[in-house]
Amino acid sequence: MNVTELARKLKMTTNELFDALPRLGFDIGRRAIKIDDRVAYKIIVNWSIYKKQLATIAPALADVQAAAEASPAKKTVTVPSTITVRDFAALAGFNVSKVLSELMKNGIFISMNEKIDFDAASIIGQDLNVNVVLDQGEQTAESSDGSKLKNIIAGQDQSTLQARPPVVVVMGHVDHGKTKLLDAIRTTQVVEGEAGGITQHIGAYQIEQRGQIITFIDTPGHEVFTAMRSRGAKVADVAILVVAADDGVKPQTVEAYHIIEQAKLPFVVAINKVDKPEADVDRVKSELSNQLNITPDDWGGKIMCVPISAKEKTGIDKLLDAVLFITEMEKNKIVANPKAAAVGTVIESKIDKGEGPVATILIQNGTLRPGEIIGFNDQPLGRVRMMKDYKGETAAKAMPSMPVRISGLKASPSIGDIVEVMRANSAAAGAGKKMRLGKIKKDSFKSSSTQRPAQAEEGVSVRYLNLVVRADVLGSVEAIEEALEKLNTAEVKIKIIKKGLGNFTASDIHTALASKAIVLGFNVQANQAVQLLAREKNIAINGFNIIYELVDLVKRQIESLFAKQLVKKELGTIKVLAIFKTNESGQIIGGKVTSGLIEPNSKIEVWRGNTAIAAGELINLQSGRQNVATVAESQECGVEFKGEPVIKAEDVLKVYREEEKKQPAI
Repeated sequence: MNVTELARKLKMTTNELFDALPRLGFDIGRRAIKIDDRVAYKIIVNWSIYKKQLATIAPALADVQAAAEASPAKKTVTVPSTITVRDFAALAGFNVSKVLSELMKNGIFISMNEKIDFDAASIIGQDLNVNVVLDQGEQTAESSDGSKLKNIIAGQDQSTLQARPPVVVVMGHVDHGKTKLLDAIRTTQVVEGEAGGITQHIGAYQIEQRGQIITFIDTPGHEVFTAMRSRGAKVADVAILVVAADDGVKPQTVEAYHIIEQAKLPFVVAINKVDKPEADVDRVKSELSNQLNITPDDWGGKIMCVPISAKEKTGIDKLLDAVLFITEMEKNKIVANPKAAAVGTVIESKIDKGEGPVATILIQNGTLRPGEIIGFNDQPLGRVRMMKDYKGETAAKAMPSMPVRISGLKASPSIGDIVEVMRANSAAAGAGKKMRLGKIKKDSFKSSSTQRPAQAEEGVSVRYLNLVVRADVLGSVEAIEEALEKLNTAEVKIKIIKKGLGNFTASDIHTALASKAIVLGFNVQANQAVQLLAREKNIAINGFNIIYELVDLVKRQIESLFAKQLVKKELGTIKVLAIFKTNESGQIIGGKVTSGLIEPNSKIEVWRGNTAIAAGELINLQSGRQNVATVAESQECGVEFKGEPVIKAEDVLKVYREEEKKQPAI
């Protein structure tokens, strides 16, 4: 049934009907043209009851609006990057017990004298209706954190600086052979251990070439790992840009080059897969020159381009020699003081079932030893209980440019954090039992109140896709969040209501049930008890070991949320001049086109004055007693109308088509 017809039967305007239906629980948008006959019949039959309901709803809505207008203005407080619970409560104007209660609701269990970071304070502020902003001075300090390591090394006595192994990052398009190249370099199988042949985490390895140590960082190649690749470039001294000889320059090749360029890294191009019959090295060099302004050294430029085959292990020595040549050219910059307190960057972080929080750190200055306390921004992370090198062997010390996996921490740092050894007599080290709250918050599950949905476009009805996300490491969680954020549309927004590290728990299932969320996991599992609970509650657990497959599932879910919407395409109007024939199913009329271009097989709204009185279909169109495909403005025509036979002379027929609204690409 047409909406206009239903409104007419209920003796109200279409706008009044559109206002009333959502209040009565009918999910019908304002752009709807037709309503299912069964729904329309239900509305007509029960309209007397619905009118009474509307009469009670209207005053209630007015009361809610009045209460909202009378509510006090939101208070704004300025806080530093870390603040004690007691001080935050005083600034916000709440009892300490109230703030502690809100923290516990968000899975953060601490005392009033312990510190929370800005993220935690802003989350609690939302729950308490307080606007929390970061102190501008603190923001400036945080923005300079990226140059912290540079400043530490610059502050060293030049006589103490020694050459250290170069740190090399391998970058390029997905499936161009980056991991296979590292496999060829270190002669250990990695590709077979990676799901789908795509590197899922950042790893670091060391090799020896001509008596010199080289550290390699392997960065994932798929597009969802943009942030992880950027972090890899920030800790590197030299980059290898891998381009397949049979495939050439691709979008991620361009993206990787831009990251290298922004980081101001010297680099060498490895043209891989030259063993393939379709390989064309000159074509690749031409694309590099034309698209990226990279001129190969044998074409008169400065960038070394080395043809290699990672599969056949050919050209590898020449590539490593090129890396050593660049290292020699940059030797004044690739230095460190091995006798200083250790400073390094976190390149991986996870919670191990047996060991608790563990992190892989690339030491960039000084030497790290077991038993030392490390921290981030004066917040202790814990004492180094055990160190292992990239081979999994116990390490007695970690020198500059050495990647080392450490365990014994109290909390997980974030990937990209710059950590350093803290003096045992410092105030921060004395608080060794404290945990860094920002990471407790990350490792805990967040309620939906911690997620601020993106602002909907004005006039657009927004639907939310709720997700519960679990992953094995922090880097994966961040990569998933970044990939999913790109899927948001004006009509559908993704809302991660809960996220965490490690295997699924019963709490995940209960959260998904309460919020109608989709449960997603990356490289995690559910034990038998959780699986049984999920079956009982009819909750599907979706596990993945390739991130882009997880993203594809979310894409499909978003597409399923798009309601099929029909929109009007106005064709024109006809003024009725005469009625030639009338029967039960319709009429044949004569008229004159007053605007537009009329076509057969269209829809018609019959207007008398300012009121729509009926609707139907234009079955056939004639001009000069001949069937025609169109009739233009100012021409007379004959119209075969199918619908309620109420048309009279002087009525106006508005002719239109119904077209399905094209949804945006995801």
